[in-house]
Amino acid sequence: MTDLIDPPNPLDPIDQMPVTIEEEMRSSYLAYAMSVIVSRALPDVRDGLKPVHRRILYAMRESGFTSDKPYRKSARAVGDVMGKYHPHGDSSIYDAMVRMAQSWSMRVKLIDGQGNFGSVDGDSPAAMRYTEARLAKASSFLLDDIDRDTVDFQPNYDESESEPKVLPAQFPNLLVNGASGIAVGMATNIPTHNPGEVIDATLALIENPEATLDDLMKIIPGPDFPTGGIIMGRRGIRSAFETGRGSVPMRARAEIEDIRKDRQAIIVTEIPYQVNKATLQEKIADLVRAKEIEGISDIRDESDRSGMRIVIELKRDATPEVVLNQLYRFTQLQTSFSVNCLALDDGKPRTMGLKDVLEAFIRFREDVILRRARFDLNKARDRGHLLVGLVIAVANIDAVIALIRNAPDAATAREGLMARAWDAADVAPLLELIHDEGNVVEGNKVHLTEAQARGILELRLQRLTGLERKKIQGELDEVAAKINALLEIIGSHVRRMEVMREELILARAEIATPRMTEISDALGDQSDESLIEPGQMVVTITREGFIKRTPLDVFRAQNRGGRGRTAAGRRGDDVIVRSFNAHTHQWVLFFSSGGKAYREKVWRLPEASPTAKGRALVNLLPDLGTDAITAVLPLPLNEELWEPLHLVFATSSGGVRRNRLSDFKNIRASGLIAMKLDEGDSLIGVATCREGQDVFLATKKARCIRFQITDDTLRVFAGRDSSGVRGIRLAEGDEVNSLCVLNHVDASVEERAAYLRAANAKRRAEAQAALEENSEDVEETAADDSGEDLNVGGDLTQERFEEMERQEEILLTVTDAGFGRRSSAYDYRVSGRGGLGIANMTLTNPKRGREVVATLPTLDGTDVMMVTDVGRLIRVPVAQVRVMARQASGVTLFRVGDDERVTSVFPVMEAESDDEEDGEGGIVEVTVDPSADPSDEAAGGAPESEAGGDEG
Repeated sequence: MTDLIDPPNPLDPIDQMPVTIEEEMRSSYLAYAMSVIVSRALPDVRDGLKPVHRRILYAMRESGFTSDKPYRKSARAVGDVMGKYHPHGDSSIYDAMVRMAQSWSMRVKLIDGQGNFGSVDGDSPAAMRYTEARLAKASSFLLDDIDRDTVDFQPNYDESESEPKVLPAQFPNLLVNGASGIAVGMATNIPTHNPGEVIDATLALIENPEATLDDLMKIIPGPDFPTGGIIMGRRGIRSAFETGRGSVPMRARAEIEDIRKDRQAIIVTEIPYQVNKATLQEKIADLVRAKEIEGISDIRDESDRSGMRIVIELKRDATPEVVLNQLYRFTQLQTSFSVNCLALDDGKPRTMGLKDVLEAFIRFREDVILRRARFDLNKARDRGHLLVGLVIAVANIDAVIALIRNAPDAATAREGLMARAWDAADVAPLLELIHDEGNVVEGNKVHLTEAQARGILELRLQRLTGLERKKIQGELDEVAAKINALLEIIGSHVRRMEVMREELILARAEIATPRMTEISDALGDQSDESLIEPGQMVVTITREGFIKRTPLDVFRAQNRGGRGRTAAGRRGDDVIVRSFNAHTHQWVLFFSSGGKAYREKVWRLPEASPTAKGRALVNLLPDLGTDAITAVLPLPLNEELWEPLHLVFATSSGGVRRNRLSDFKNIRASGLIAMKLDEGDSLIGVATCREGQDVFLATKKARCIRFQITDDTLRVFAGRDSSGVRGIRLAEGDEVNSLCVLNHVDASVEERAAYLRAANAKRRAEAQAALEENSEDVEETAADDSGEDLNVGGDLTQERFEEMERQEEILLTVTDAGFGRRSSAYDYRVSGRGGLGIANMTLTNPKRGREVVATLPTLDGTDVMMVTDVGRLIRVPVAQVRVMARQASGVTLFRVGDDERVTSVFPVMEAESDDEEDGEGGIVEVTVDPSADPSDEAAGGAPESEAGGDEG
């Protein structure tokens, strides 16, 4: 951080260069913001402490103010912290120290205070010169082993001292004691949790790293506040544990008691976390005086050392349950804790869920154990090195004594000990174990090092007794065993996890306490989804990334060839690029251009009118970033139907891939990698499928291919990060724009041809009968554009014809000029995957379209909607579109302007008639000014004209 806030050097020519005020403000404010975020406001996920708390604990340990020592003046500790580590004023340091000593603020106190440290009523603590403090026992689990190279140190603010970057915490303090802080542009608010539950969850995650959030929530059902209270429901807890954000509703613990013969009272024994008891009572009194709450005759505080007790005495005629409900509604007896689990992870702010925090702690603690083992190993090897010298000296004591006696001084004796080669038979295995690089070994002889020679010269004569010689050998054996144990810890992840488990169990025995906060399912834990009225919605997504849902019955059915209605109020050139209809309670998968998948319920999408803009997708999917949503997939409403289903992916470059739908059942809020895409490629569609069905791909240049889904043609991919296989070979400039899944029908080429002739003849006869019955209805009855004369014939029995008719699927193809036609799926032969495909439509007349917009299956009785690039939309019954040959160029479905093009086509599963307004067979055109107020009835209410028919 010092690099960001160094003052300019007037002698540096770079610092003398002029800069704009905007650049200077931007860089300076960024430096300030980063300093506040990293150095003051946010806790570290590893030890759960902000810098000021970490410095207080470390300074008190260095000064010897530990739990086994007498209390010392708080001013002494504050002075040490301010003078050495935290130059931000004594008041901020003392306030932080006081909070760590308050039992109603911390779930596990880290400071043991003596004196007036404030109260739950909001009373200020006594001045630091009057109070005394020392470290609490729990602090030892945060500070132990800090002098064994377990964490990194950094220089203090004036580089005269060093301070730890983080404490080697033995338990997840961030979850146990929570944190709150306001930085620049971000804030954190983490609730406290039960220490025993947090440690048990950590042990469970060590045992099973694949444990799910549901598994962890069986151990940690929710926050556990030091003031007790009742948490209402689990929905907010689930959201907070899953995403790091959520609102946890809390309620005071209150009971109704008979205090006298004819009087009752509401007794409050626990209040929500961070609620000021005195302010709460004042608020109740104000509401009683204002007569917003009636039935209260008196309120008094009977709290003492044994616990909290607020007595709200009621009038004789008051109903206690009614008064209590009013208190919950109007006072802080019921409030919410807004969880925002934002902490520093590897020096960067990150919002984390429950499992993320525990995983970060486990990774950190394993690193602490590894570093401690390496430190202890070096110490043990150093001690072993000296013991080797002592063992050699004891084994050769007569020669050693003779050498020392004949030496004129200590230096000569030391050099003599080092120069001579000693018998190393007894210590040879130990030399290899301790990796001793100082001793020079020659066969069975060894030369002593200077450190060993000094140790021999300093050896007391009493160490030469038989008992002392055994002690030296015994210590050497202990060092060898310790080295072996440390090497096992360093070399084995499993062993490090065992050490972590043992230390967590030890910490649990010291700091675990019973749960104080109750979690109630009966108090308002009602799912939002149960309040949503089921119904069909049309969901639209614009090119600029705005999404909305609109009730399906808002759109009225029109005949083909109509002018449509304005679909959305547009800003600039924004247009609708994707639409679909779904039930309010359905899950919807969103697939981004970057290949990621997101999941959301339809009812959670913003509801708006057809002319409204909607809401930006980045607000619903915060981790979407700059990617665009390129494919959406409503999932079956019944989740039991998900198991046998697969997903088939298609890209614009012609690639396809098949995965199990269950691979996308659990998707994090940040999304899930769905498909690996090459540069310039994008997802154009995703559909559900089953084994044996057919994949149908269509391109904008009117090519298509149909192949069956089998393990040989399109296997199930095990992973989600592959790019798939080739589905269709594209010509230059062409790209895939439609994907659908068709049912496979085993029929020969002759059977399909015979069926098409018979079916087309039947349709022409039915159309002719309809014309004769209603001669006023103008229809396009020109000959088929393909020029093919379809006559009934072929070897096809009546039973086989009826069977194929029941299995027939009809595909609708629409061009950018608003032309389209329906064709039988039998007209598309099944071929192998990866070929060039066949023609899908004849595009010889530019007025009928230059490109195919979409090809999709349709059912009689349903409608389709078409959207243009200027935002107009029309809903057309598919029954009004003729079934023609595959290569026919079609008829007019949507009358568009010269500079207008159809950009999106999607099916509507319900047909809504509007006969009373439109008249039988008529079309109502509605023109809406995009700049008009959507709430203005005149903007879109009056029909402009009536017309019918087709372009001919």
